[in-house]
Amino acid sequence: MLAHQLHRLSSLNLITVVATTTNATDDPIAQAAADLRVECFRGSESDVLGRFAGAAEASSLDVVVRVTADCPLIDPSVIGRGIRRYLSVDDVHAYVSNVLDRTYPRGFDFEVFSTQSLREAAEGATTPAEREHVTPYIYTNRSGHTTLHSVRREHDASAYRITLDTSEDLTLIRRLITEHRAHELSAEQIIRVLDAHPELVQINAHVEQKKLGQ
Repeated sequence: MLAHQLHRLSSLNLITVVATTTNATDDPIAQAAADLRVECFRGSESDVLGRFAGAAEASSLDVVVRVTADCPLIDPSVIGRGIRRYLSVDDVHAYVSNVLDRTYPRGFDFEVFSTQSLREAAEGATTPAEREHVTPYIYTNRSGHTTLHSVRREHDASAYRITLDTSEDLTLIRRLITEHRAHELSAEQIIRVLDAHPELVQINAHVEQKKLGQ
């Protein structure tokens, strides 16, 4: 699943960094990144914010596009919309995402923000939820100068779930890949597959997304 995601992200032609932990159990992740010739940064398991800040600094990034590895079918064209929106705003404190006002299915999530904002969050965030979930300090405007910008889909497809947290999620994603070659499809094409196959949607329709801090 990580290989699917990294392959899809490669079309953006950006520096890609896998930010994993220093735990020995994550050695296979670091090895997979090496095999795919992708940079890897290893840091704390619990302080994910610190890990991301460290990864951004180590790679000398000015801007961070954050995606999570539970989105193996993420669409680079959707991320591209967010990058263009961020650049058009021309504000070092801008935060651009398609999750502020969710219209895309879970599984196509992205966030764009400056390394400066990430550094400020790493220095100022204090709660366990802020340290674990990386960006709450930014998008809740704890700093007092964040500007929020949403990327929306014209028609709401947020009821669909293409993220990977449960065995049911895995079943759906595997079927999308093996039966519909979803790893080669755009977000819009995947949504059309789900529109046409309600039996696939039902596989994980009952799964409830965990709330922040759970």
